Amino acid sequence: MTHEPAPHPLGERVPDDATPQFTYTPHKPPTAPGSEELRARIPGWGVDLDPADRPSVPRERFDPALAGAHWEFPERQPERRPRERSIEHATLTPAFGTAQPVRGLSGAMRKVAYRRYSEGRAAHWLLLLAADRVDVAEGFVGGLVTGRPDNLLAETGVVAEVRRHGLRSRVGRGRTDVVHHVVDPLVVAGPWVLAGYVGYRLGRRAVHAV
Repeated sequence: MTHEPAPHPLGERVPDDATPQFTYTPHKPPTAPGSEELRARIPGWGVDLDPADRPSVPRERFDPALAGAHWEFPERQPERRPRERSIEHATLTPAFGTAQPVRGLSGAMRKVAYRRYSEGRAAHWLLLLAADRVDVAEGFVGGLVTGRPDNLLAETGVVAEVRRHGLRSRVGRGRTDVVHHVVDPLVVAGPWVLAGYVGYRLGRRAVHAV
């Protein structure tokens, strides 16, 4: 499987092995405007430039040569399988997580969200939220297939409500979240009840069709 480099925000494509001039380096890009320009443009800018106005000065250590980084460019983590990233990013960060690789339909949805939409678009985040819901359904179905289904009673907290003083932990405690506890059973159990009803209807229709 080949991995297409993400498009650059300005339209040009940057290869993954390209080393940006300033990204992830101890060098500060010379793009910031000068102090006089900022002071003229932003009222009150630079009010703490005078060391006498900064309480941290006695403990402050000013050393322009001390960047805090002990490398010119950090060693890149090898990308053993394609990783999704936003189109705003020309390259992957030097280090990235690999514990939860994308998979199935939810993974395809996440790839679309990253490859097609900017992080500034609502479609990007709505697709990721939808992918999370699909991932939950995939995990539930996978548990059934492998013979290790989810323990719905334990995971919804119904058992803890009885054994861990659920009512007493709410009443008379001044909790601000009590108002929505009435609808919590509907939100938690409603989807499962609806899914069970739909499955029952579909199964019954299949039996009658035979």
